[in-house]
Amino acid sequence: MEKKFPLPPFNTETALLKVQNAEDAWNSKDPERVSLAYTIDTEWRNRNQFINGREEVVNFLKDKWKKEHNYRLKKELWAFTGNRIAVRFEYEFNDESGQWFRAYGNENWEFNADGLMQKRFAAINNIPIEEKDRKLF
Repeated sequence: MEKKFPLPPFNTETALLKVQNAEDAWNSKDPERVSLAYTIDTEWRNRNQFINGREEVVNFLKDKWKKEHNYRLKKELWAFTGNRIAVRFEYEFNDESGQWFRAYGNENWEFNADGLMQKRFAAINNIPIEEKDRKLF
């Protein structure tokens, strides 16, 4: 059986590690690597999209990183209890025209007993920024 450590229930140390592991995986911009943190039948809401299952996660991330160049993400633990973690995050990227953006948001995560994320609900807003105003490198 697949396991993704640390496992719930989370404490401060393990919740912080789970968040850092997620940040590291997303910053790899490797859809396959990222998808391994999720259950086969994971459920996502990402902005206005509903994504179901690892295969859809991989396809979503491939499309995302085709459009979001020089992507850099920072996640911060907001709260945790039992098998759930809430994070706030920000990331920066530029599009094909060279316009830079900073995205802000919150995610609510729910994990199964094997430490795989079964639910991810994300609310995200983008704002255009000047390249000189970037803060994530």
